[in-house]
Amino acid sequence: MKYLGLIWKNVWRKKIRTSLTILSVLVAFLLFALLSAIAYAFKAGEDVADAERLIVIDKVSLINMLPIAYQNRIASTPGVQSVTHATWFGGYYQDQRNQFPQFPIDPYAYFSMYPELQISEQQLAAFAKNRTGAVIGREIAEQFNLKVGDRIPIQATIWTKEDGGRTWEFDIEGIISSNDPRGSSAYLLFQHDYFEEARRFAKGTVGWYILRVEKGANPAEVANAVDKQFQNSANETKTSTEAAFSQSFAKQFGNIGLIVQLIMGAVFFTLLLVAGNTMAQSVRERISELAVLKTLGFEDRSVLGIVLSESILIMLIGGLLGIGLGKLIIGIVAPSMGAFLPGLYLRPESIMLAIGIMFVAGIAAGIFPAFKAMRLSIVDALAHA
Repeated sequence: MKYLGLIWKNVWRKKIRTSLTILSVLVAFLLFALLSAIAYAFKAGEDVADAERLIVIDKVSLINMLPIAYQNRIASTPGVQSVTHATWFGGYYQDQRNQFPQFPIDPYAYFSMYPELQISEQQLAAFAKNRTGAVIGREIAEQFNLKVGDRIPIQATIWTKEDGGRTWEFDIEGIISSNDPRGSSAYLLFQHDYFEEARRFAKGTVGWYILRVEKGANPAEVANAVDKQFQNSANETKTSTEAAFSQSFAKQFGNIGLIVQLIMGAVFFTLLLVAGNTMAQSVRERISELAVLKTLGFEDRSVLGIVLSESILIMLIGGLLGIGLGKLIIGIVAPSMGAFLPGLYLRPESIMLAIGIMFVAGIAAGIFPAFKAMRLSIVDALAHA
């Protein structure tokens, strides 16, 4: 700590070069923060899922639909308390860039299944009575300045109407929110009955079923019992937790974990080259100064520590700024992305890992210049000057 002032001055002796190096470190750790949050969200860990809720999908692929007739059979399975369904609609509002999830559902059954969703009884009743009614998340309402009573047109990308049209219009009957601090309501819900009547194909099917397990029942046994009913049928099922269901969505995008690792590997390799070059240049420019320090009695290990500390300090400044900026961005976008990525946040474990990487990267970038400075001969250095 007694050399902190000297280290700080050495770091900023070339302000433009140091600033550019810190900027590159900032960008690297900003990417680390964003990609770490996204990778964790795609994993949809067990701590986010409700252990008492299970999802039933087609065994072969999530995109395959299930017969609506399955609902009664699932409901009669021992250990099942209640069951409802949902389907991915896939549409956009006004512009293709304005995409958010839409699901046709059974109003009362769905809100009973998800008690964390907040809606007034009056709005829920109005939604249930209106075949073309819909409710939207508070995030969507604020983003597009929508309110109860407005009519919202959704352009379908999958589901055409019976007449061949792709424009589905809904009356906004309510605004919903979630009391789960890590949840989201950034989506639109509309009536399955209207969807079933108006769609052109795949009638009599739904995307997936959601069931609640009775208290005291074993979720694994319930899941096996559900799937056993549909063995050797045209639509075999796979029942799993909400976490596994979210992972099935992630698989549509490929191996997210591997993609993140490859990107971060390339970013940090480039970062080490940039930071290492900065430290090497700094040592070359200060050969005579380092010789003077040794002449004044600085030990070799002190010189080694000073140069390494400079490298680590640069990493810490840029890295902490990058992590802080990443946390801020994640906090801003998480509410609007919650329906797609419900677990989008920067975990404390990721922050601690990032700080560890800062120290390791600082040492790796500065170790060779530091050894060069440590082994510097006073006579040769002064002659070089």
